[in-house]
Amino acid sequence: MKKSLKIAIVVIGLLVITSGAFGIGVIFGSTGGSLGPSIVRAQDQPEEFDVFWQVWQVVHRNFIDKDVLDSTQLTYGAINGLLQSLGDEGHTRFLTPEEVKQQRTNISGKFYGIGAQVGLEDGLPVIVAPFDDSPADKAGVQAGDIIIEVDGVDVTGLSLNETIEMIRGERGTKVVLTVFRPDLNESLEIEIIRDEIKVPAASWSMIPGTDVALLRLSQFSANLDDNLVESITEAEAAGATKLIVDVRNNPGGLLEQAIRVTSEFLTDGNVLIQEESDGSREPFPVRSGGVAPEIPIVILINHGTASSSEIFAGAIQDHERGQVVGETSFGTGTVLKPFDLSDGSALLLGTSQWLTANGRLIRKHGIEPDMAVELPIGTALLAPDDLKEMTVSELLASDDMQVLRALELLESLPQASAESSK
Repeated sequence: MKKSLKIAIVVIGLLVITSGAFGIGVIFGSTGGSLGPSIVRAQDQPEEFDVFWQVWQVVHRNFIDKDVLDSTQLTYGAINGLLQSLGDEGHTRFLTPEEVKQQRTNISGKFYGIGAQVGLEDGLPVIVAPFDDSPADKAGVQAGDIIIEVDGVDVTGLSLNETIEMIRGERGTKVVLTVFRPDLNESLEIEIIRDEIKVPAASWSMIPGTDVALLRLSQFSANLDDNLVESITEAEAAGATKLIVDVRNNPGGLLEQAIRVTSEFLTDGNVLIQEESDGSREPFPVRSGGVAPEIPIVILINHGTASSSEIFAGAIQDHERGQVVGETSFGTGTVLKPFDLSDGSALLLGTSQWLTANGRLIRKHGIEPDMAVELPIGTALLAPDDLKEMTVSELLASDDMQVLRALELLESLPQASAESSK
């Protein structure tokens, strides 16, 4: 009995000594001794990186589930943690080799999924905007929805790329999103059938009983400016003398298109200013030859208005070209530069940021409307296709107060008795 007790005391003492030695190694970055991790610092490695390697070695030596100790996945997880700490949520990101291939497929043409842009806000995956007429849009997904689960799996601790990969899938397959809708303070389960994602660049329709056309810009894709010019020409031929330009739930797109589209409405000055990491600034001037520099306009924005669509709205606002109506935009304003990595993965890093023509920062601030008009959660936004089948009475009864307020600003709100043809 005494012998057993002595052995136990010796073992406990050894554990205490080992623990103490390990603690000293962590605190002081010790590189020697058999009781703590051995750290060898590369010549250009910062001293603070010692802690990372200490954790790496401790995990590999002591973690209970050896099957999950995949060095590639641990490295990718560490990279994602590093990027998340930069605070460029929803923009700067790391792509695995598989995700790089997927992105190139998406850029090249057809892709399948639910049709929504997903970003990060406070470290959580959030719907930036569902694309018009997409499976997500039809199922009731809304800008600002926080994704909690995908098919019953908690995604709040995953990287943005991992969450997106779980949401994507083959055409015709089902995915169930559990989202938290902050304004309702409740969680919802939304079932979505994946499909091919087709995003119309621009669409328009006359607003019944008025000389105003609603011009909807869905995404700043490569053909938007051409579609925009065609739409404006058709609208004017149909009798439009004023425009409501709707970029609500527009997730943005190409900077080149933001410059070209904005230039259709302006004659001089800058569209935006790009600020580099060293503090230098480069202005992007308005291009000559715009097709609609004088037609009265009102811009509609909401929380799903992001990136290039914020550049557009901010430029119209700064040049006092037209009033901006709706809700403060999303606040995405960094320029991503791709860096290809040795294993086929890639880093998309925000190396510069966008300012409005007057120097206002877009990132984390967004564009504030000249006239704030908040819509209740679940309000159906009027779209050009809706207006084609709508009467004046139906228009005036619409819950889309942002469109109605825009008509008031343009002094074109029709009277209830002025019922017109569809």
